[in-house]
Amino acid sequence: MAYDDNRVGESNVKETHDLIASDKVEGTKVYDPRGEHIGSIARILLEKRTGKVSYAVLGFGGFLGMGTDHYPLPWSKLTYDQSLGGYRVDVTKEQLEGAPKYDFDDDEEYWTADNGRRLYDYYGVAPYWL
Repeated sequence: MAYDDNRVGESNVKETHDLIASDKVEGTKVYDPRGEHIGSIARILLEKRTGKVSYAVLGFGGFLGMGTDHYPLPWSKLTYDQSLGGYRVDVTKEQLEGAPKYDFDDDEEYWTADNGRRLYDYYGVAPYWL
């Protein structure tokens, strides 16, 4: 199908077979390898220049948003599981509790190259920028 300039302003598209809108990803449940719910996606971070999804920030613990810890996960760690209606990760609750976490209030200070390398090293995956 040819590109249709009239569709540019449409913002009601939330999901297709291969694509999903960011606001629909936020809030999606995340499950451990056993299929147990361990948290939900609080936000996703995109690399500005390439558009690659770099991280999913997992909200974990707390109650009704109070006391929730936030753990950035490399996007490559998440696999959408249609049967669960959410993302499955090969990370256990115990591994998550020992993972690097951050406070939403420290956004600018947390997202440094050193912290990015530390995060990818912790999860044992190649960084998105390679």
